[in-house]
Amino acid sequence: MAARLEIIDPTGDVDSQLDALDRVCRTMGFFRIPYHVVDEAVRERAWADAARFFALVPEVKAEVGFPEVGYPYGYSPFAFEALAASAADGPEGDAVPDLKESFSVGPDCLGTVIDLTDSDPSESGEAWLRSPSLWPDEPASMRESWTAVFRAFSDVAADLLSMMALAMELPPNFFEPLIDRHSSAMRVNHYPAVDGPVPPGALRAGAHSDYGTLTILRTDGVPGLEVRRQDGSWVSVVDEPGTFVVNLGDSIAQWTNDRWRSTVHRVAPVEVDRARMSMAFFHMANWDAQIECLPSCLEPGESPIYEPVQAGPWLMSKFQRTVT
Repeated sequence: MAARLEIIDPTGDVDSQLDALDRVCRTMGFFRIPYHVVDEAVRERAWADAARFFALVPEVKAEVGFPEVGYPYGYSPFAFEALAASAADGPEGDAVPDLKESFSVGPDCLGTVIDLTDSDPSESGEAWLRSPSLWPDEPASMRESWTAVFRAFSDVAADLLSMMALAMELPPNFFEPLIDRHSSAMRVNHYPAVDGPVPPGALRAGAHSDYGTLTILRTDGVPGLEVRRQDGSWVSVVDEPGTFVVNLGDSIAQWTNDRWRSTVHRVAPVEVDRARMSMAFFHMANWDAQIECLPSCLEPGESPIYEPVQAGPWLMSKFQRTVT
């Protein structure tokens, strides 16, 4: 079974789309936005540089590998990560490694400087989250192109959160003080073609929900992305050329008391004889943003499902479970 995702356009008439936005966030937790929300030159340069990076030999890619265990950004080699371990019902560290390699960068792409000299990283962890991104020598343009698309995705995420606030019957600027120092990350996953049988239980990316507010995803049309429905079955996502996929993260589910869904998804080993690539921008709230049930999402007599958490420590705990 396959699902076509509804298109929401944050550059269009916002008011006319709020009911549709609320509906898709309640049911699927996934929707699409058109490519034109990001300048064509910006998105294509970053995509092309990603493809050039993954075409390099492993020894060259390893030059920007994680400098230490638990470092948040850099190159992750094939089968290094197991995303299923981050799921609430996932295994505790014995998940089958994912059939992918990846490269990720962090919030320093925004160019903003946050003074952490008086903070204790062992207590707050914010210094860890704001660790410097690592950049390869090849392609030489990668730092510039990825920084540009990171900033573009950041603006799109802010526009989407403004729409979401309106759909939650909140002021459109409600989330602004919670994301003005956001700690987002961007990652490109490369799934090499598999020569031979797939190991038992292996996936290209294990079943997981995303940790932050929302994710903006570009894919290359190679199938594999699947979403878990509320009855536990899996449905594949139909590729719609010229659109990004957007899915909600755990922070939105916590803020809305599960009125909106942070849906578990995976990349199944479909057509593994073909390589696959995806670019994901993971939007996160500020490190110290309080994630707790919003009054507009709590019905009379209803209690919050989740205990309040700070966004940063929540992200850190989830991320560190995925390393195999």
